[in-house]
Amino acid sequence: MSAAPAPTPITPPDFDPHAGPGIEWPTWLVCACIYGGWLGALRWYRVEASGWALVLIIVLAAWYMSLQHELVHGHPTPYAWLNRALGLLPIAVWYPFDVYRSSHLAHHRDEVLTYPSQDPESNYLDPEDFASRSAPLRFLLVAQRTALGRFCITPAFAIFHLLRPLSQAGYWKSPRMRWTWVQHTLLLLLMLWGVQSYAGISPWLYLALGYACLGLAIMRSYYEHRPAADPQHRIVINEAGWLWRLLFLNNNYHAVHHAQPKLAWYRIPSLYRTHKDYFLERNGGYFLTGYLAFFARHALRPLDAPGQQTRDLPPAYRHPL
Repeated sequence: MSAAPAPTPITPPDFDPHAGPGIEWPTWLVCACIYGGWLGALRWYRVEASGWALVLIIVLAAWYMSLQHELVHGHPTPYAWLNRALGLLPIAVWYPFDVYRSSHLAHHRDEVLTYPSQDPESNYLDPEDFASRSAPLRFLLVAQRTALGRFCITPAFAIFHLLRPLSQAGYWKSPRMRWTWVQHTLLLLLMLWGVQSYAGISPWLYLALGYACLGLAIMRSYYEHRPAADPQHRIVINEAGWLWRLLFLNNNYHAVHHAQPKLAWYRIPSLYRTHKDYFLERNGGYFLTGYLAFFARHALRPLDAPGQQTRDLPPAYRHPL
């Protein structure tokens, strides 16, 4: 069945999405903090071999993934090649920038949000597909719907789905795709060699840090989308604390981001505060008050079932917390 046509974006009449400084200094500052902090953490580990330096690398790498999200959406410069260059170094290990860019932009088709096989970032399977999986796999899929499982298990699924196409001959027919992976692999090998030579962090340890970084980064999207009849009702607003907002570069206000995907991260909070009632009406009241209490509530209790009918939902459908 073909997807419904995309809804016309609704924009508050007094908001100019193109207003703001010509030089996006907040994003440049984030770039400097991430790269400088990462180098500083490597030096810290070189001097003291501190476990806290490794924790800092995990946090900075997760923050780097949030920065890559901004780069994908055209910040901090109007030059796509320069934004791309700022996100090529595989500090977070796993995702080639161009692969992430293509997948994430496909996710911004709001009309197919949560649709398995159509939304690349969907957390759901069609019920028949889920039922056909083996019992151990169903157990893991359900475990992913807990906050602890999201952090510990989901990165393995994400890495598997990222690497699985590499075994298919047709995947390599595209010269651009071949170059993407060759470039990413060379940069990763060079980075791992440099990190080991300078800081004494083995490649295997750094790959483990990349796994933990991915787990931290995807906690943001644990309940970022839900099935709903209206595509706009599938996108959350999460009024997180300032540390989470900084780590995720305000992508917790996710309904605002989907409404204005080209809006710089540091302008999102003011737009939300000014038009809070508008956005909560637009997304059907899909609202959370923060991350920690929510994670604690669902640490071991599944949020919902991974096998959910996300298509042709009745208009009155409401997804329970």
